Order: sequence, then structure tokens, then C-alpha cells
Amino acid sequence: MPDPIVSHNLNGPVGTIIMDDPATRNSLSTELIQAMTAAIDELHNEARVLVLRARPGVRTWSSGHSVKELPTHGRDPLAYGDPLRTLIRRIRDCSRPVVAMVEGGVWGGACEVVMTCDVRIVAKNTTFALTPAKLGVPYNMAGVLNMMGAANPTLVREMLYRARPIDAEKALARGLVNEVVPNEELEALTMQEANEIATNSPMVLALLKEQLKVLSEASPLTPETFERVQGMRRAIYDSEDYQEGLRSFFEKRPPQFHDR
Repeated sequence: MPDPIVSHNLNGPVGTIIMDDPATRNSLSTELIQAMTAAIDELHNEARVLVLRARPGVRTWSSGHSVKELPTHGRDPLAYGDPLRTLIRRIRDCSRPVVAMVEGGVWGGACEVVMTCDVRIVAKNTTFALTPAKLGVPYNMAGVLNMMGAANPTLVREMLYRARPIDAEKALARGLVNEVVPNEELEALTMQEANEIATNSPMVLALLKEQLKVLSEASPLTPETFERVQGMRRAIYDSEDYQEGLRSFFEKRPPQFHDR
């Protein structure tokens, strides 16, 4: 049997979930996300803190949403039931604090995964790049709202518009991550912090996480505004430019967008 693309373990009060799909650079495929959510469910009752990480030494923590799974015609590419949206909700709804332990490149929707985690500790070689504009993919409004609530809104705008990587030090200075550490110290320092969190009251931690989630979702949104933005998104994923973005990715060339 092939090696699993996600493994997990429990060490005292800390549960660790490890992505290990080098063939796709840990792309957020249906298979990988189903394995991750199953690991969260399995560890939830025994662990007091969860750590989400990749196999040590990776150059790419996650390449983001699996482009091969994006629909080519007639369907919202990031709808409610999309695997990425499922994983984001599972991390947000998990009553245990989730710590992101990150090294290497973080692309596209994987940036939102990291932002959704409660604590983000990254190695010095970490970079983040939000790439939907480069690919011509209309990002889900819930995802944009989630990122705006989890990180510096000015930085999120910059990352979305420019679609270029930012390094770990800029991410720290702009509030995207909690701590930047030397690569060789990443695991030890992350586990030390996770164990420190785990010494606190599990009931209070669960309450705090729920309170923070409720407050971050408290911004009002009228039905008219939602429908207008959804209409703009549909126009994009029904467009020639959306098809061009997918073609250019698979053909390994810069896209040629024509605003139609």
C-alpha cells in the first residue's frame, strides 16, 4: 500500500497532523482534506491542542487548492461544499486551539488555512502568496472575510491584488503570523508553545475560541450585497479569462487576460 498522505499522532495533550503528499506539494485535494478532517475528528476528544504541519524540511508547506480539481465549466470553483471550504470550517469549528507550524512556501488557499489557525509559528524560510488573481479564479467571499478578520486587512488586500510572495519577516511585522523562528528550532519551539497552551483550562479555551469566532463573524451583510458580489463571481467563472487562467497553469505559461 502507498504511504498515507496525512498522518497524525498524540503526544500527551498535543495532537499533531502531518501533511505528506510530495507528489502534489501538499495540494489541498479532496483526498488530502478528507484525511485531514478525519485526523481532526479522531484527535479532538483526546488532544487539548492540535498542531497542523507538513513533513519536516519541505520546500512547499502547501501548494494550495488543487487546480486539477477546479471545475472547467458552469460551477462555482469555490462553492460551499468545496474541499477547501470544508477544511476551513472544520478548523474554525474545532473547539481545540489549532497551531500552524509552517516552513517553506504557502500558496493560494493554503494561506487561508494558516490564517484560520489560532496560532501561527513559521520558519524563517516561509513565504506566503495569495494567487487567485494570477490564476483568474474568483475567490469565495466567505474566504476573503475570513482572511480579513484573521490578518491585517491592508496586508490581505496587498497580497490579493499583487499575487506575489511575502517573506516571513514581513508577515510578522504586518500581523499575519505570531512568531518567526530559525528553521532548525521550529519544531521544538512550536511544541513548547502548544504544550504551554494545553496546560490551561480546556473549557475556557473552547469558550474563548467560540467567542472569537462569533465576534469575527459579527459584521452585517445585506442579502442584496451578497447577491451582487455572487453575481460578479459567477460572471468570472463563466468567462473566457477563467478558462485562460486554467489553461495557462497547465501549460506553464503566464496568462493572457482580456477582461471578458
